[in-house]
Amino acid sequence: MTEPSSKFIKVRCPKCKNEQVIFGKSSTGIKCLVCEKTLSSPTGGKSRIKARVLEVLE
Repeated sequence: MTEPSSKFIKVRCPKCKNEQVIFGKSSTGIKCLVCEKTLSSPTGGKSRIKARVLEVLE
């Protein structure tokens, strides 16, 4: 059995320092739940993350 290539990622918002878990290959833009700053944008594959990555969750 193969492991999935996509992972969940814990990131910190650069504006308000809120920590949030996002999906590494999301098909829509993800905004911070507190200040609504864009944390990631879709690229057709892996998302372009615009926040500090704290941890990659297994």
